[in-house]
Amino acid sequence: MKPPAPYENAVTFQFGDSPELADELLALVLSGAKTATCGALRDFDEKEPVPEPGRRDVVLDGRGRPACAIETLSIVIQRFDEVDEAFALAEGEGPYDVWRAEHIAYFDRNGGYAPDLLLVCERFRVVEVFEREAD
Repeated sequence: MKPPAPYENAVTFQFGDSPELADELLALVLSGAKTATCGALRDFDEKEPVPEPGRRDVVLDGRGRPACAIETLSIVIQRFDEVDEAFALAEGEGPYDVWRAEHIAYFDRNGGYAPDLLLVCERFRVVEVFEREAD
């Protein structure tokens, strides 16, 4: 399913690494609880380039349907062990120790974790929510 105008050429992505996690994290975004995200710098490429402030991307739900458009507000590239509690809390996924444990497990599943793993830490805002058919 293609994103609606004017997002036809936007970068599209899902949060997480499973349909269930994509839907769980998307729900946090749509509720306003999640206003930040991070990914390993090693995982970005031409298909999903490192975001830049002002860029608008389309977030897909766990079924691959366009769910919302977000606008990048800021980007910081830093080591995993340098991520502070304020950023972790902005991810909306629980207290710092839970965020840390879940992200270590995620990065272990997806190419390996190390304390000096470089992360692309993004703050964003939702600019548009798209209608989707009920499940």
